[in-house]
Amino acid sequence: MADFEWVDDGARLAELVDEVRMGPAYAVDTEFHRERTYYPRLALVQVAWSGGVALVDPQAVSVAPLAGVLEGPGVAVLHAADQDLEVLDRACGAVPTSLFDTQLAAGFMGFSSPSLVTLLERVLGVRLPKGDRLSDWTRRPLTAGQQAYAAADVAHLLDLRDVIVAELDRRGRRMWAEQECTELLRRPRQPQDPDTAWWRLKEARQLRGTACRVAQAVAAWRERRAARLDILPRFVLPDLAVAAMAHRPPLDEAGLHEVRGLDRRYLRGDVTAELLAAIAAGLDLDDSALRVPVSEEVDRRFRPAVALVSAWVGQLAADLDVDPALLATRADLHAFLRGDGTARLATGWRNELVGEPVHDLVDGRAALAFDGRGGLVLEDRSHSARSHHPERE
Repeated sequence: MADFEWVDDGARLAELVDEVRMGPAYAVDTEFHRERTYYPRLALVQVAWSGGVALVDPQAVSVAPLAGVLEGPGVAVLHAADQDLEVLDRACGAVPTSLFDTQLAAGFMGFSSPSLVTLLERVLGVRLPKGDRLSDWTRRPLTAGQQAYAAADVAHLLDLRDVIVAELDRRGRRMWAEQECTELLRRPRQPQDPDTAWWRLKEARQLRGTACRVAQAVAAWRERRAARLDILPRFVLPDLAVAAMAHRPPLDEAGLHEVRGLDRRYLRGDVTAELLAAIAAGLDLDDSALRVPVSEEVDRRFRPAVALVSAWVGQLAADLDVDPALLATRADLHAFLRGDGTARLATGWRNELVGEPVHDLVDGRAALAFDGRGGLVLEDRSHSARSHHPERE
């Protein structure tokens, strides 16, 4: 069990910030809940550095000073960092200047979204203490078991990062992992755009005309109200009610009571007036203000290429011992073949490894073939036959 200290006063937190920011790397994790709130509710911040492990209690002290660490020169080591970055950004007003995500980096060693437990056991031979990951982290005091479990989540991350970096250097893939971590840091973490909230409706892509406009306006109102009250959108209105109003917009209070899925508990206080106003705004919504979901489809002539290339990407991932999702997902292939300049396959190491060969295939400069051993290769049709499998050459 990792040794750790409990930090619940501002003076010690200030000392901790000064200690941690002096080092070249530090590990961070967070415990939070968001089952019933619009925004994640931070319950604990765990920090590990060369000097030890600390558990910072955000219920007793503001964690905003941790921005001094996050914005410092050290590398932040996290595991499956995406949600933690959102939580830290909201709580501290900052995200790390430099990031190393052990789950993401392990994908370049053949792991597929491994849990921290799996990664530590297989890479370091370390077994974490058993605990309840669905524990209530907002309770105080936390049990000794909870504290030990939380501390263990960061205690070994710096050692894990060192071993992963060494292996990535051996395979010549450290730059790939660092680029992916940088892209993760750049990913937008703002709340849902209210005007596109209706895209989450199951029926969104089937809606047409007036139904789209009403769905956009009502879902936007629901999103803004949920954010203001810090509750989940479904606690404001269920999806079924939003979809029903889009198909048949009620024009008065009596009509609202006829909407499927909209019982009286949702129409308390000022909701009725606000909801009718949102419906009216949707009916009057100008075409220029309508936000429709972006099509993820590709031109019909490219559909066979997507199927073929997906099979080749799986083969390439196995040959390189890389998580296939890191090379290219089906959505990545669609975006690239649509000519989307922001597609992951359009730039960087991924473009060289996957994007350029895909262009060669669809432009007729390459052909997909069996290699005689049950595998697939892209053969150069313009010069001598050449495989795009680096580890088979």
